Amino acid sequence: MGVVKQQIQPGDGQNFPKTGDTISMHYTGHLETANGEVFDSSVSRGTPFETPIGVGRVIQGWEEGVPQMSLGEKALLTITPDYGYGAGGYPPVIPPNSTLVFEVQLLAINNRRAQ
Repeated sequence: MGVVKQQIQPGDGQNFPKTGDTISMHYTGHLETANGEVFDSSVSRGTPFETPIGVGRVIQGWEEGVPQMSLGEKALLTITPDYGYGAGGYPPVIPPNSTLVFEVQLLAINNRRAQ
C-alpha cells in the first residue's frame, strides 16, 4: 500500500512541492491502533516543521505523500510500516511494524505561504 492520502481541506490546486523544495507544514502523528495514541505533533509544539522534500530526510511516506498535496491543503496520510519506520520501529515511541496516520497541513513551499 505505501501511502494513502485522504483530503480533509483542499489547497490551491496549483502549487505542489517538487524534489528539493523546502516545505513548511504542521502535522500530528498517531498510531493506527484502537486508541490512536499521538506520538508527535508540531501543532502541540506551536512551531511548523520545515524540511527539504524528496531528498531522503524524512520517512518514505512523507516523501511520497506530501508532493501529492497542494499549497494550503490539509490531508490524512496513512503510511504502512514499509514506508514508515519498518520492522525496527522507533523505540520507545513507535512499535515495530506500525501503520502511522498523520494529519498534515502544507503551510508553505520555499517560503511561499498559503493564502
